[in-house]
Amino acid sequence: MTTTTTTPAVQQTRSVFLAGPFKALVDSDGAMNTEARNRFEVLIEGLEAEGYHVYNAHRRESWGAKFLTPDECTRLDYDEISASSVFVAIPGHPASPGTHIEIGWASALGKPIVLLLEEGKDYAFLVRGLHTVADVTYLTIGGTEALAAEVIDTVNRLAEG
Repeated sequence: MTTTTTTPAVQQTRSVFLAGPFKALVDSDGAMNTEARNRFEVLIEGLEAEGYHVYNAHRRESWGAKFLTPDECTRLDYDEISASSVFVAIPGHPASPGTHIEIGWASALGKPIVLLLEEGKDYAFLVRGLHTVADVTYLTIGGTEALAAEVIDTVNRLAEG
């Protein structure tokens, strides 16, 4: 089987990879949970309004209507994380296995990481302790609009420095 993917050629000067749970949020009809999709769309729109190129598998794969093959999405996600200046992720609760792999890649690649955590949820020890080995900023997920403003401010600070 031959697969064709597009690989980012060079790192964007202002780019973000936005990760989070995906397959668990898509129903059998290929529609992503509305609340989760809205959160991602608001974050993407806010970051793009600030001039960032946003890599996001949810949007790339039509919000669950057009999932790529494992070979395609794995290579694309890795290449896009490599090309990004900042990595932002919602680890998921329960944990999203794919997102946790992406967090590991971002950490290994030395990317500044912003993790969006829900208040009162228990996350894996390695997520909670990641800041001891990587450049991690933890933000608490609140209302979508407030979260977007906080993420944008944090990404701007990290992208500058």
